[in-house]
Amino acid sequence: MDDTQLFTLVRLAQQGDREAFGEIVAQFDATVFGIVFKRLRDTADARDVTQEVFIRAMRKLPQLRDVERFCGWLKQIAVRLSINRIVRKPKERAVEAETFDFIGGTTAAPFDAVMQAEQAQQVWSGLQQLKGLDRDTLIAFYIEGRSIQEMSDSFRSPVGTIKRRLHTARARLKEVLGELQPV
Repeated sequence: MDDTQLFTLVRLAQQGDREAFGEIVAQFDATVFGIVFKRLRDTADARDVTQEVFIRAMRKLPQLRDVERFCGWLKQIAVRLSINRIVRKPKERAVEAETFDFIGGTTAAPFDAVMQAEQAQQVWSGLQQLKGLDRDTLIAFYIEGRSIQEMSDSFRSPVGTIKRRLHTARARLKEVLGELQPV
């Protein structure tokens, strides 16, 4: 679709033409979804926010003064609503696996329980071999269920540093666990 066709559709949609707005949605759905998914990294959330973007755009379209700025305006709505979803989404917390044992109605075979216990022991053993900062970072995130922001505050480090520490600590734990595996 060229710019002239797009601007015509935007003007028609501003006047209440739902078919024109439907064509705009069809044209920009993948673009908006891509913008939203890049920030949320969750398909279901990205789909929901994409719908919210087009609902917001439909409501606010009459306020758009310069139709030539439609693409940037729509992308800005997508970015803002994505950020809103990230900020307002409840924080996920790590929960002990035993909490969910009742789901599914079947109990694990004794062998499975032994294997899980052995794997847990190997992970704890691997954690103990790491340096303090790596160990504390992994425990705070995976065991205590702290968010990146909470960790940033408690470790008094920027969010980017916490993300890097997590990445590095995971790689070091992987190396240690590889050494613990029997040959």
